[in-house]
This record gives sequence, structure tokens and C-alpha cells, in this order.
Amino acid sequence: MGCKIVTYLAVVFCGAVVSCLTRAEPTEDKRALLDFLGNIHHSPKVNWKEWTSVCSGWVGVTCNHDKSRVIAVRLPAMGLRGSIPVNTLSRLSGLEILSLRANAFSGPFPSDFAELGNLTALYLQSNGFQGSLPADFSGWRNLSILNLSNNEFNGTIPSSISNLTHLTAFSLANNSLSGDIPDLILPSLQLLDLSSNNLTGIVPRSLQRFPDSAFAGNRLSPNVASPPAPVALSPSVSPKKKTTHLSQPAVLGIVIGGCALGFIVVAVLLILCYSQKEHENRASERSLKNDMPVKKAASSSQRGNSNLVFFEGCNLAFDLEDLLRASAEVLGKGTFGTTYKAALEDATTVVVKRLKEVCVGRKEFELQMEVAGSIRHENVAPLRAYYYSKDEKLMVYDYYNHGSVSAMLHANTGENRLPLDWETRVRIAVGAARGVACIHGKSGGKLVHGNIKSSNIFLNSKQYGCVSDLGLATLITPAAPTLTRTAGYRAPEITDTRKATQASDVYSFGVLLLELLTGKSPVHTAGSDEVVHLVRWVHSVVREEWTAEVFDVELLKYPNIEEEMVEMLQIGMSCAARMPEQRPKMADIVKMVEGIRMVSTGNQTSTGGTTPALTPPMPQTGPSSYKH
Repeated sequence: MGCKIVTYLAVVFCGAVVSCLTRAEPTEDKRALLDFLGNIHHSPKVNWKEWTSVCSGWVGVTCNHDKSRVIAVRLPAMGLRGSIPVNTLSRLSGLEILSLRANAFSGPFPSDFAELGNLTALYLQSNGFQGSLPADFSGWRNLSILNLSNNEFNGTIPSSISNLTHLTAFSLANNSLSGDIPDLILPSLQLLDLSSNNLTGIVPRSLQRFPDSAFAGNRLSPNVASPPAPVALSPSVSPKKKTTHLSQPAVLGIVIGGCALGFIVVAVLLILCYSQKEHENRASERSLKNDMPVKKAASSSQRGNSNLVFFEGCNLAFDLEDLLRASAEVLGKGTFGTTYKAALEDATTVVVKRLKEVCVGRKEFELQMEVAGSIRHENVAPLRAYYYSKDEKLMVYDYYNHGSVSAMLHANTGENRLPLDWETRVRIAVGAARGVACIHGKSGGKLVHGNIKSSNIFLNSKQYGCVSDLGLATLITPAAPTLTRTAGYRAPEITDTRKATQASDVYSFGVLLLELLTGKSPVHTAGSDEVVHLVRWVHSVVREEWTAEVFDVELLKYPNIEEEMVEMLQIGMSCAARMPEQRPKMADIVKMVEGIRMVSTGNQTSTGGTTPALTPPMPQTGPSSYKH
């Protein structure tokens, strides 16, 4: 009798569990995915089981915030083979992102994909699809990215692609398409690749804004420019003109006079340029002396307060007078003061930060400098020396040739500017995460950076992010201009910059990740001069539109990184959660960002050792409730 009761209760319990799972997830979408998987060859990596939750346990599947629909299926390079079975994936009416790239699918283009009216991104590249493209693309009016490259499609390019008015990236490269390129009116299109096909004719006027590489490897005819329109002659002017010949001496005189005049003009320009350069050099050389009237302290302690204080391990050899004599240029005026690039007489180049509005006394200042100067980690910019007097406070750092990440992202000029490809941005994120995690591990796990932003991140010798300006937030008097300049990075709970926390550092780091992904400043103006806050904008776009609109246009040229970008977006949004307790710890964030590309962790981590990169479980708070 007891066994029967136990069995009955177990059946009831299992039924209740199944009932709860059924109510909490999209059963129709789940059945469609199981039908899809059951009719193709697949690897064990696809762990879809009928008794597990489609929204929380299935690899490559993302549901919406209330788990009522499947909105993304990402199965890149999963060893999938065969033709895509009809009436399976097309039943996912809420699907927004479909990525089946780098598998071994064959057969024709799935015609029933036209039923996916909410689709915004379709990645089918690097498969073995054959046959013609669909004649009608009008059903995908929300489509933003379409990549069908590296397949075996033939036939012509359908003109109905013009119906995809939201298309921003379109690739048909490395197929067997032929015929003329249709006149595609796609005002939103930013990236196009039709290379390595059998296309003929000429490039239509609507696509001539794209580079030649977008059409390379075809049999296109060169575009013939229209001949210039004939110039109508005025009735009062005779078409025949009387020709006047100059004598040889006259021609010779004109030539000699022109050469003499040219020589005089060049000489004057050279003198002016030399004078201007000398003026700039003199101004540069005295900029440190004029801008920083450093006065020696009236009394000196054992540490020699009338001179620079160097930290152990620093091989720099100069004193305050050498620094003041150095030629210098202003690199920028930031939250805590003006930063100079100083070139010393021995060819050493350093960065000098002149602090302003320091609200602490000598002992507290020196204590903070000792803490900052004691940290030696390859992802934390080393503080080499400092100077304290009543009137001036200076900090000396290494000089980084490429400038700050802010300059790399937002400046368009400079011979040393490093193009920020996706690999570089991931390395910046990984290095910065390691640096901040190292800082958070100091002083008994209580140290705070307080001013994390892209202008304080640089590239070290291994091209990883390196964090600078440690601990200055506690030294500076909070003022309205300071708060304004840091508003885009400042956590919502922080009103006094001196009271920053490790959780607020995490928020600032999340903003940095979003800045790397979007290419936008944390606070910027829209076309109507409306002030846009990056975190709010990202949330609104992801919630209301689609994730692809978030990403920097420059990143769309790099193939097969959409999953990695979405993963970094998830991390950034979880770091920038509004409530501090919902934000992850920096030690966990290091593992998350390292897992984006399984980057080498031979560099020191925050604990000083080496750890293998792990693919992180995504946080349960923050981004999991948004569309991706």
C-alpha cells in the first residue's frame, strides 16, 4: 500500500513539473525545432531534448523575456548536414535571428523561410545550398542583415531585394550567380559584397557608392562615363578664332620670369613655415613651465618633497627641473586635470598629469599614491612618480603611442591611429577587465578605481587593454563640471565621485563594453541635438527593435562574429544593470569576456596566476530579459 502511494505521488509530481514546463515555454516552437532536428544529421553538441526547457537549456536557442516565443536560433559550425526540412523552422513565427552558417546544408534555398516575417538577420553562409535565389523577398521587410555567401547559388540576383528597405549588410560573395546586377534601391545599405560570381554588365548607379572590392572577381564591364555635353556657342562669337603667335624671346622671358616669381614665393613660404615651427616649438618647450609654475615646498621631509618621488623598479632618471625643461604638448583636459606629453632631453617620453582641486592633505595624498604606485600588473598602467606641493600635484606615467581607446574609437585622424577591428576590441575588453579585477583584489579586496572610461584605457605592448588613473576619485573635490563629464559612465546610485564602489566600477566597465560595441560615446547628441545616454539607448533598441541596430557599422565588415558581439552585449548590459546587487563581480566578468573568443590567458590574471579561459554562463539578471 505504501509503495502504491509513493508511486502515485511521484506520478502526480512529475505531471505537475511537466505541466509547469509546458506553461512556461513555447510548446509549438519547441515542437518545430524538434521536427527540424529530427530530420537532419547533427552532432551531439545540439542537446535539444523534449524533456528539457527550450528557453533555458537548449544550445543556440534564445526566447523572449516572457518565454512565450523563440526569437533566435544560432547553430554556427555545429556539424549539421542535409536539406532543411520544410515546415519546421518556418513555423517559428517570432524568429528574429537565424544563424546556420558554416555547416553542410545542401539543397535549394528554403522557400518557406518567406513565412518568417519578423526575421531581421539571416546567416546561411559557408554551406552547400544550390539553385536559384527566391524570386520574391517582399516578406522580409524587417531584414537588416542577409549573408548567403560561400554557397553554390546560381541564376540571377532578383530585383525584389529592393523591397528590403531596412537592409544594412548584404553578401552574395563566392557563389555562381550570373546576369546583370539589378538596380537595387537600398538607402540603408552600408556593406555590400557581390564578389567572385559570374555577373556581367555594369554596376548600376544605385550601387556605385560601394568600393570596387564589392564587385571583384566578376565579368563586369567598366562603367562608361557620360560624354561631356557640348558647349553652345554664343551667336555673337565666331567659331573660328584668330591665332596669335609669340616670338621665341618673348616666350623665354615669360618662362624665366615665372621661374623667378615661383622661387620667391617658395622662399617666402619656407621662411613663414620655419618661423611658425620655431614659434610652436618655443611655445611647446615652455608649456610645462608656464602652465605648471611648480614651487618647491618650504619644508622638506625625509622623502625629499621638493622633488619627484619615484617608485621601486622605475628606471627613469630625471628630476623636477628636467621635467620642467622638457618640451611638452597638451594631450587633453580630463576629469581630474590636464595631461601633458613631455619629451625629456635624453629622448625619454612620459605623460604628466597635473591634478586640480585636490581636497586632501599631504599624508592622505601620499598614501593614495603609494597604493596606486604599488600595483604592478600588465593591465594596469604603472604610476612611475609623483610630486606634491601646496600649489601643485603631479603624477608621471608611461606614454602609450596609440593614445587612449576613446581616441581610437572617436578620432578620425592621426598617423598612429590603430583601426579598431573586432579582435582589437575584444583584447581591449579582456585587458581592461583583468586590470580592474586586479585593482579590486587589492587592499583586502576593497580598492576601487572610481573613474573607468575609455579615455583612461590604453593598449599595452601585447595589445591588450590597460587601465590608468587609478584611485584619483577619492582625492578630488566633487564639482558639477566633473559630474557632467563622467555622467555617461557614472552608476545611477553615485552622486559623489569620492564614494565610488566596486559595483559602480562594474557599471562603468559595462558602459565601456557598450562603447566598444556601438562606437558611440556614452553621452552624445542625436540629429535634433537631443542628449542620448548610451545605456538607455541600447536598452531601448534591444527592447523595441533588434540587436543589430546597436552594433558599430565598422564591425559589420568582419564575418562570423555576430554571436560574439551579442555575447559581449549581454555582458555589457548585465554590468550596467540599474541595481548594484544585480551586477556581476569583476572576477566573474574576466571569465566572461575571456570566453567571448577563448582568448589566450597567458597574461597574468587578477590573482597573479594563469587560468584557462572558460565559456561563462550568462547572468540571470539584466540582459536575459531582452531580445537578442
